[in-house]
Amino acid sequence: MDTANSQQPTANGANELYPIFLKLQNLSVLIVGGGNVGLEKLSFLLKSSPRANVEVVAPKFLADLVTLAENHPSVKLTKKRFKKKMLKKRNMVIACTDDLKVNKRVYNLCRERYLICNIADTPDLCDYYLGGIVTKGNVKIAISTNGKSPTTAKRLREFFEEVIPEDINKMVENLNQYRKTLKGDFEMKVQKMNEITDSLKNKE
Repeated sequence: MDTANSQQPTANGANELYPIFLKLQNLSVLIVGGGNVGLEKLSFLLKSSPRANVEVVAPKFLADLVTLAENHPSVKLTKKRFKKKMLKKRNMVIACTDDLKVNKRVYNLCRERYLICNIADTPDLCDYYLGGIVTKGNVKIAISTNGKSPTTAKRLREFFEEVIPEDINKMVENLNQYRKTLKGDFEMKVQKMNEITDSLKNKE
């Protein structure tokens, strides 16, 4: 991976991040750090993906982090200092210790292994960001400010949580059932679904 190119800003400041939705229960996530930021990162992951497969590594853990882990069987706490062998068979990594040298070491080791890594509060050492998330049943919206303003992401999340109706999940389920009854090729099904949902954008 070309670290230099990956950190170059775009000419017009556009957000070039590619959003994806991960099944974290099928992946292996490592969090390095058991303090306040580690608690924040773990809480964020579990709020959206309560069955996330996560191991947290640190010499010591906050009591609240231990309690959180105890309530999620898929979370493992390892009371040890970080070693590079801990990166084996991982899919994504978060480093959030209070030692920048340790965080940078984690990042560099991840780059060597083609692992995506997030170094807390250090945008230049992030392959991905943990953005704001709105969840209403099957509907999930991810919000990114390109790592520039977590506060803006938070306000947008609050806005969407307020304006998206609670019963939107019922609509999604009904449309899913209707889609299954449609006959014909893929193009015809898409056209029919577009006709039905077109009224949503014209709602006043």
